[in-house]
Amino acid sequence: MNVTALKALGQSIRSLSMDGVQAANSGHPGLPLGLADTGALLFGEVLKHYPAQSHWIDRDRFILSAGHGSMFLYSLLHLTGYNLPLDELKKFRQLGSKTPGHPEYGYTDGVETTTGPLGAGFSNAVGFAIAETKLAAEFNTPGHTIVDHYTYAISGDGCMMEGVSSEAASLAGHLELGKLIVFYDSNGITIEGHTDIAFTENTAKRFEAYGWQVLKGSAYDYEQMAKLIAEGKADKKRPTLIVLTSTIGYGSPNKQGTHDVHGTPLGPEEIKATRKQLGIPEDAAFFVHPEATKYVAGRTPEWKKTYESWKATFDAWAHANPELKKKWDQFFSPIGPQLELAEEPDFKVGEAIATRASGGKSLQAFAKALPQLFGGSADLAPSNNTNLPYGDYQPSNRLGRTMHYGVREHAMGGVVNGINLHGGYRCFGATFLVFVDYMRPTVRLAAIMGLPSIHVLTHDSIFVGEDGPTHQPIEQAESLRLIPNVLVLRPGDAQEAFQAWKLALAQTKRPAVLLLTRQNLKTYEKPANWKADFAKGAYIAQDCAGKPDTVVLATGSEVNLALEAVALSKKKVRVVSVSSRELVRENLDHYKKLVPTGVRVVAAEAGVTSGWLGLADAALGLDRFGESGPAPSVAKHLGLTAEALAALF
Repeated sequence: MNVTALKALGQSIRSLSMDGVQAANSGHPGLPLGLADTGALLFGEVLKHYPAQSHWIDRDRFILSAGHGSMFLYSLLHLTGYNLPLDELKKFRQLGSKTPGHPEYGYTDGVETTTGPLGAGFSNAVGFAIAETKLAAEFNTPGHTIVDHYTYAISGDGCMMEGVSSEAASLAGHLELGKLIVFYDSNGITIEGHTDIAFTENTAKRFEAYGWQVLKGSAYDYEQMAKLIAEGKADKKRPTLIVLTSTIGYGSPNKQGTHDVHGTPLGPEEIKATRKQLGIPEDAAFFVHPEATKYVAGRTPEWKKTYESWKATFDAWAHANPELKKKWDQFFSPIGPQLELAEEPDFKVGEAIATRASGGKSLQAFAKALPQLFGGSADLAPSNNTNLPYGDYQPSNRLGRTMHYGVREHAMGGVVNGINLHGGYRCFGATFLVFVDYMRPTVRLAAIMGLPSIHVLTHDSIFVGEDGPTHQPIEQAESLRLIPNVLVLRPGDAQEAFQAWKLALAQTKRPAVLLLTRQNLKTYEKPANWKADFAKGAYIAQDCAGKPDTVVLATGSEVNLALEAVALSKKKVRVVSVSSRELVRENLDHYKKLVPTGVRVVAAEAGVTSGWLGLADAALGLDRFGESGPAPSVAKHLGLTAEALAALF
């Protein structure tokens, strides 16, 4: 290990970071200055990576959970040869640059996930580590190891305070994710000041209680950090937390160790003083030490050799294991064509079944056809119907396909995102719709990333009944529709539930949520072309003779309600089942064929009405919280009845 060269690399990270933040007059210089040596060691000596092949499946993953320190990561990516030119660092936080304010997936070569909301990256890292164990169990053979990589993350004090990190760390300890190593940048500073104003716990003891190996050292001792990482890798069962004592803003004579350097540029005079302190030429903006450039040039052939050795092993494995290679190709091929392999369950017209149950049967059909599909529930699988008959994923069974996330909805969302980001798997999570509030940040992040995560959200209305208002979702469906780039699917019966699952799995650039009922719904007769129209967001579930007087836009369980209401009315009414308002907006020409101009439009959904009033003249819904009692009694009490709907026609 060439410590002199690594220090030059660290000095370059500090230079690029503080100058990038200063040029933008916005950003967080404290973390990059404080952890530059750790970054130099990681990217220079520790990571198994080859920047020219940045999507190599067996690369080590690095996640900056403390995403506010984004210039730290951008500097490292530029310095080690990723496709990130210096000009992009000079455009930090500028419109259209590849160096946005926080690391964003898909913008910048080498960025593994979008981070910024503290703790989110930590939970993603747990997902990455899970995916690695599964791929290794699935495809490694006694003769060839083609999956063997680590997941590294950097978290700060803020990440450690956020509850999502606690949830994810607890799960990681239980699952014995020995290839997960997290560096805790313990600098004792947050935006408001020293952490002891609000955070005095013994974090190391907490992680030990979670089942982690906890090691401690200095962020400025290269030999010690290398030794700690080796200790972390030597423990095959426990994930490792390496607590690094650091100084925020290291090298800034007047601001280091203070909250002033956390989220504010140093300023021109302090930049000059810091350059002098660090041995950087006073007027050398965006300085890169020649020794750092020389070091990376020497390491690049070694990184290439490591990649090419893996490629040779992979080719030999593929030749020796043609059936496994065929399976590998299925895991890493577009999922769309594979969906046709699933056999649709025979849901008969007239049969009454809850969509949580029919959705579960649909999931089983797709899981049988798609071995890369797995997931589970936040302790609600018997109610969500998400258990898969292929064993539980546990330390003793990495091939299991049923995940048990525990009562950890927020971590579940982050883990699902991490697994889907890793590559090779399509992962889902599940809970009750009302509890999506606990995981909304991770759904939002999936939408920002264009990530096709799936969440099964059952017990989707006041028909939960006896559990009462706390468990009866009223605003949750509409709130999910408010998140851009989220596909919200609320099927009206068992046949629609299968098609909803198919649509969710077909997504490639957005997450999907399936809203499913607790109560039974009758499967209704449908026109011949309904499946194609369902995929466009809506179809005519029941028509009338001639031009209708009224069109009812119904979704989920309220399609059944609309059909009952039509039977009570003497008017000519067309019932349109709306599978997804997002798809309706994307297929407006199709929608206009379903809803003629000049007719009365009424919407029906067991939730808040605000989102429907832009499409409809009137809406039957619930703009108040529910009540506790048997579901039919609650519905009658709240006016969610066929009679009330018919009165709106």
